[in-house]
Amino acid sequence: MDLREKTIESKRIYDGRVVNLRVDTVELPNGRRAAREVVEHKGAVAIVPLIDTDVVVMVRQFRQPTGEILLEIPAGTLDPGEDPDDCAAREIIEETGYRAGTLHKMFKSYLAPGYSSEMLHTYLATDLRQTEAAPEADELLDVVTVGLNEALGMIETGQIKDAKTICGLLMAYRRLHATR
Repeated sequence: MDLREKTIESKRIYDGRVVNLRVDTVELPNGRRAAREVVEHKGAVAIVPLIDTDVVVMVRQFRQPTGEILLEIPAGTLDPGEDPDDCAAREIIEETGYRAGTLHKMFKSYLAPGYSSEMLHTYLATDLRQTEAAPEADELLDVVTVGLNEALGMIETGQIKDAKTICGLLMAYRRLHATR
């Protein structure tokens, strides 16, 4: 069965620094029409930086949409035309003050495909070397180290509730502990 929808009309509602919003009118395979609200996003990266196989570097920051301080793996938005590998190398330095000797892409995923085009590229960073952090002017970050097993426990207790962080930590653990 062909489930593709045909775009009949697309209206731009908002252009922002991080996201744009449009409303598409689509024709469904059964001939009916529907509206689709779409958040356009340039894409992003997330990094699980490991000091060793047992310690992950994370950031605590206030997130306005949630009204909470969240514990997360470092992440950032792609610049226009930027390669995700280059963005990951840049973001880990900016947010944590560590340079990755090795960056290994673990997976890529849509964060919310029901309404957003954002594709997230998630990396495992190892062979870390301390350098100078350089967060953006509007970023206030608290860099912390957490034992990997402790972080996994924090997922179960609800202390870590950011989806990219949960997925990244679980995939990193799987890669580190997979039997071959």
